[in-house]
Amino acid sequence: MTVENQSSVSEFLLLGLPIWPEQQGVFFALFLGMYLTTVLGNLLILLLIRLDSRLHTPMYFFLSHLALTDITFSSVTVPKMLIIMQTKRKSIPYAGCLSQTYFFIFLADLDSFLITSMAYDRYVAICHPLHYTTIMSQSVCVKLVLGSWVIACACALLHTLLLARLSFCADNTIPYFFCDLAALLKLSCSDTSLNQLVIFTAGLTAIMLPFVCILVSYGHIGATILRVPSAKDICKALSTCGSHLSVVTLYYGAIIGVYFLPSSNSTNDSNIIASVMYTVVTPMLNPFIYSLRNKDMKGALRKLLMMVWIKMST
Repeated sequence: MTVENQSSVSEFLLLGLPIWPEQQGVFFALFLGMYLTTVLGNLLILLLIRLDSRLHTPMYFFLSHLALTDITFSSVTVPKMLIIMQTKRKSIPYAGCLSQTYFFIFLADLDSFLITSMAYDRYVAICHPLHYTTIMSQSVCVKLVLGSWVIACACALLHTLLLARLSFCADNTIPYFFCDLAALLKLSCSDTSLNQLVIFTAGLTAIMLPFVCILVSYGHIGATILRVPSAKDICKALSTCGSHLSVVTLYYGAIIGVYFLPSSNSTNDSNIIASVMYTVVTPMLNPFIYSLRNKDMKGALRKLLMMVWIKMST
């Protein structure tokens, strides 16, 4: 087989989701609804945090950045998936595929770091309440977010530059609904050992290390709330930690299953389902789990609706 230079590969073909043609309409409506819910739900979070001064705290500062990241993260992959379902146009330009890969990795890593920062914020609030304002100062919060952006950008840029140096063979079909890094490496005719090494080492930095930090934070939180004599406070704290950990398990479990477990242990369809979980489902659930179940957010929403009602009545 003749190896072609990557410049001769002008486009890739995205197969999309493994669904029957007669089911395309149902799944198109489903994923369109999920995408709109993600965008509108996270925009509502940004609006409430912006308008309500009571929400100008470190927790909601991180949450606003998480909401913005979730909107962008879904927008990187879902619109293209909907276009494939509706128009059957499965091609994506070579440059567009690399760009999608970059932003996907960047936003996935940024999501991971922001969730970790929120876990640290809750750890300080519950385990060190008397020193909370000192530890979680405005400068510390800005540094955490800025550091998250810089590290995520560096990881994504490293992966993309290493991907751009590879050559590709005649097969340009990607069995996913987006330009997945692992799938692209399988199509390459070049030596991908360096890419695989970077995936492993950067994955430990951007995925596994934050995951361990989250578990440690929630472990300390759990140990602290169990020492609280009030059963009501224990149930409330356990409920909050349980909700957060459910999203953490869903998000990190899917990523670890796709990128860190041997491919022989899972079929391609199961990888696609796992990818849907952390690219579509998790960003949609975050507004409900992190915000809409929160008493302060509910109060801010009622206040906003009342202001709208008063303006419409006058």
